Amino acid sequence: MATDTIKAFVSLFYILMAGSLVSANGVAAGVIHGRLQYPDKRPFMESAHISLNHDEQHTYSRSDGSFTFFNVKPGVHVVDVHDQLYHFSQIKCQFLEESMDKPTCIEYIFPGSHKLETTHPLVVNALASIEYFDAKRGFSILSIIKNPMVLMMLFSVGMMYFMPKMMEGMDPEEKAKFKQQMAMQSDPQRMIKEFFGDAAGGKDDTKTIPNK
Repeated sequence: MATDTIKAFVSLFYILMAGSLVSANGVAAGVIHGRLQYPDKRPFMESAHISLNHDEQHTYSRSDGSFTFFNVKPGVHVVDVHDQLYHFSQIKCQFLEESMDKPTCIEYIFPGSHKLETTHPLVVNALASIEYFDAKRGFSILSIIKNPMVLMMLFSVGMMYFMPKMMEGMDPEEKAKFKQQMAMQSDPQRMIKEFFGDAAGGKDDTKTIPNK
């Protein structure tokens, strides 16, 4: 109980000190208060890294998810939450010199999305959990069909079925030539021999008749 009271007084002291800060140009500096919120509203077990203006300033969330940025100057400031488990919205806060204690805040679910007005102190909700691994896929017939070995097998079976159909409409001479080519392909040595024989021009089988 005493510890909670001390923490409350310390927080109040920092808030009062931040409100009394004055920048170099004589304009009171602002303060950004916020709190991170899980979807199930459970307490934070680890601190999250929170940056202002792309790490111009940075801080870490407390055990209750709260965070504070002090000495914020007039202008537009971007608040980003860098958490390893959850994705949080990006917040932009605009501080005007005449109303440093009442910033205008806009929430972006992700950079470039539609802007949503939000209030200050900020309540930054965790929108989704970050998944580092893909879920194991179940059995699928398409995955079997896409297998290269299965595709080769289906092609071979298809050729075995359609080849006789194709040969039925061939002429006897073409059929004999086709069978000869298939026989050559089944015998690599004969195919190489025929290839080099054709390349050399072959042997002249014509017989010369001697003069009488």
